[in-house]
Amino acid sequence: MLGEYRIEGRRASEIAASVERAVGAGELQPGEVLPPMRELAVYLEVNPNTVASAYRTLRDRGVIETAGRRGSRVRPRPASTAREAVLGPLPPGVRDAAAGNPDPALLPALGRALAAAAARSAERPTLYGAPAVTTELERMARAAFEADGVPSGSIAVTSGALDAMERVLDVHLRPGDTVAVEDPGWGSLLDLIPGLGLRAVPVAVDDEGPLPEQVGRAVRDGARALVVTDRAQNPTGAVLSAARSRELREVLADHRDVLLVEDDHGHDIVDLPLHPLAGATDHWALVRSTAKAYGPDLRLAVLTGDAVTVDRVRGRQRLGPGWVSHLLQDAVVHLWRTGAVDPKAVADAYGRRRNTLIEALAARGIRARGRSGMNVWIPVPDETGAVARLLHAGWAVAPGARFRMDSPPGIRITIAGLAEEELPALADVVASAVEPKEARRYD
Repeated sequence: MLGEYRIEGRRASEIAASVERAVGAGELQPGEVLPPMRELAVYLEVNPNTVASAYRTLRDRGVIETAGRRGSRVRPRPASTAREAVLGPLPPGVRDAAAGNPDPALLPALGRALAAAAARSAERPTLYGAPAVTTELERMARAAFEADGVPSGSIAVTSGALDAMERVLDVHLRPGDTVAVEDPGWGSLLDLIPGLGLRAVPVAVDDEGPLPEQVGRAVRDGARALVVTDRAQNPTGAVLSAARSRELREVLADHRDVLLVEDDHGHDIVDLPLHPLAGATDHWALVRSTAKAYGPDLRLAVLTGDAVTVDRVRGRQRLGPGWVSHLLQDAVVHLWRTGAVDPKAVADAYGRRRNTLIEALAARGIRARGRSGMNVWIPVPDETGAVARLLHAGWAVAPGARFRMDSPPGIRITIAGLAEEELPALADVVASAVEPKEARRYD
């Protein structure tokens, strides 16, 4: 059965473990179809309900996916494999517009901040039993949240935005629960959700944020959580507008039991105002990462939320890593206090590059999106072909498959490391790469 590999087991847990071992060992390949449940039940001489339970466990763990009458198959990307991992090293001479990194020239120097943190540590070492969050970081983070209209709440510190989201989802949801996510949306989140044994349901997003009617449908159909990007949405650059925020609040008013998670990673690189949904449901969290504005290697994010959510997150942290290094926390405080980043200047720099590329593409008949942040999203008819032709022309861009569930094909171009003067030439290459090719006849 399934070629040379034989599924084994008498109990649901044994059958599920047999399949998962084969997937991990590469004996069952991504996309490979599993036997119909009744057929496998006859083969194993067990009740069909036992096989159904095993398949349900595998689906909840993100090992397989089901498609109704088309059956069950191994997920195209195992839950433990990040979407970025499928990309190999770039050929020599190829420009990288795919990685999604900020422009190093716009990141602050960290020497003085780290020196100040080290000096504090020498004077007052952080030892076991110290508070998880430093007093000054908590004070400054809370003041910044309140200035943006986020309800007052406790503060937790995590090792980046994705770490915060994982912890928030984990303390509220159980395997099999459904999470409504933006489509297209952040690929790392789309990988994390099945990795937690959860199911993602796509919600379309336009330049003002998630579409209210699709959010409403998702929560009416039983979604237990909703994840929204407030600004610099990855990959489209969408920004949650005041009007869209009101509409979404109206939708959530009838579903206060839904867990709301907001990602404001665009803080300090976007000069458009925040219109948070925080407080629209009973359990919520809003996360801000330092990665885009201060550097990915700081590995620090702050989150606030309702008392139960923050308390659970901090409680689970105490059982694991304990806390995020106070050296990092003190360094971030120093960066904040000294105004090491000028948000308007950074937003202007990224904005000029985005707009230059979008306008150049428009002049060539190519529609693109990029209202904020570091990325431009370009719908294309042939995603694989466009990526291959751009690579051949010396440009690496991110395939839309890294960000999509049900949304149409596209490519993402990160403009952060590109100079304005080279963007018209890039637009020429993109236009050539995405235009439909005429079919050739060989008579």
